[in-house]
Amino acid sequence: MCGIVGIVLGDQTQLASPELFNASMILQHRGQDAAGMVTNGNGGRLYQCKGNGMARDVFTQKRMTGLIGNMGIAHLRYPTAGSSANSEAQPFYVNSPYGITLSHNGNLVNGSYLKEYLDKEVHRHINTDSDSELLLNIFAAKLQNYNKARVNNEDIFNALKGVYQECRGAYACTGMIAGYCVFGFRDPHGIRPLLFGERTHPETGVKDYMLASESIALEAAGFTNLRDFKPGEAVIIPRDTMVPEFRQVVPAKTFTPDIFEYVYFARTDSILDGVSVYRSRIKMGEKLAQNINRQFGGLAKENIDVVIPVPDTARHSALACAGELGIPYREGFNKNRYIGRTFIMPDQKERVSSVRRKLNAMSLEFKDRNVLLVDDSIVRGTTSKEIVQMAREAGAKKVFFASCAPPIRFNHIYGIDLADTRALVAYNRDDEQVSKEIHADRVFYQDLEDLKEACKYAGVDDFEVGVFTGKYITGVEDRYLQELEKVRAQNQRIKEIAARREAAEAAGESTAIGFDDVMDVSAKAADTDIGLYNVGDYQ
Repeated sequence: MCGIVGIVLGDQTQLASPELFNASMILQHRGQDAAGMVTNGNGGRLYQCKGNGMARDVFTQKRMTGLIGNMGIAHLRYPTAGSSANSEAQPFYVNSPYGITLSHNGNLVNGSYLKEYLDKEVHRHINTDSDSELLLNIFAAKLQNYNKARVNNEDIFNALKGVYQECRGAYACTGMIAGYCVFGFRDPHGIRPLLFGERTHPETGVKDYMLASESIALEAAGFTNLRDFKPGEAVIIPRDTMVPEFRQVVPAKTFTPDIFEYVYFARTDSILDGVSVYRSRIKMGEKLAQNINRQFGGLAKENIDVVIPVPDTARHSALACAGELGIPYREGFNKNRYIGRTFIMPDQKERVSSVRRKLNAMSLEFKDRNVLLVDDSIVRGTTSKEIVQMAREAGAKKVFFASCAPPIRFNHIYGIDLADTRALVAYNRDDEQVSKEIHADRVFYQDLEDLKEACKYAGVDDFEVGVFTGKYITGVEDRYLQELEKVRAQNQRIKEIAARREAAEAAGESTAIGFDDVMDVSAKAADTDIGLYNVGDYQ
């Protein structure tokens, strides 16, 4: 998952870049791997700034001064199985036709077909491993078919219809055509979120328009009249007329948002598709408590002394869980907020050490107590196991572990790189076996139907829950899963080669590598983009 933003300011003398920066900071939780923005100045020229790192590190004051223009788009990258090379930071850019730039949140599951189609049918060169570049080039190819000197709204909507026909998977996108417009669109299943808002300046009556992944980014900037994009819907905001045009480009196939947005990914103060993330997490805690009490035969209070959250995402659910059970709620872990999510760390050893850097258990809340730890989910089990051990070291008599999500037994294929299926702790294990694996006295999982009920909203058909069931909303994805595991294996091979070379250099030995190693390294993405870098040095 990633964070995306698009903005058009009604006053063409104003700069879009500060607004994009502020929105990026608010959406930083959606992606800490890379950040980028592109703005459009007078005469249609595009100005770009992007690179690996957090928004505050990439968008320095020096670089921001070069980002002129009253409209632009931004992106925050969340690392997946693909490369984390600087060249794969978004937005992506193609100069033909018209000059198009695009930010994409989600994941395409038919990438191999699209690569072949772009190569053999439309002869467009792809320079990265990112499916976002594929999506952009599909759109560019469809738009180029009209072979016109100037583009109009009808051309763009028709080109987007071609994107919907070719691209399969999850995608919410913001894009910009140089000198003409900002546009946005959402996949026909509504898997990834995208919202629209407007802001009117009271003195002049001039309106600004903004697109973003979450409502909080719009609200914080003073945008109102917020609306979620429908599945298969797109909007075009022309720079000259400033009149947004919405269109249902293709009929919605389903309305099934990814339930992981509500479990842990979205900010608690956001409302997505009419569902309050905060309220949904409160309900998750209540449903979880009812399940735990049932499994204890109605005697949860006799078996649990205190409920402690694993910070931060599970805090509201844990509080509601404690209230429902009638058991005291306590904060037992102090969190270092400068350490990122551990399940995206490159290897097990690094994840374990990261947990210790990230959390510290306060023995006053654990000593001689039967503790119920509540977390948003259990993925590999590495973090959970370490947390259980920390609770025991702090003096807990018994440690029960509860997950606000059901057992994760399958790959997430729509934009979250959890792990290979075999690395998931619940893969081919029941609850008792998971308990033993993470060294807990007992593990409690949320029931899937209870989780859906906690996030239920009248306008939503259902939720994308393939990570729990193995049944994905876009269909059987065996070929994609095989390709995904190959990519992960190749990336791991590259890391191992790099580690060997570093060790050899440290020991003063030869750093020569064999032919097979050379072939692996040659597949690595370029460190820099061949696109425009108009805003200075990245050293």
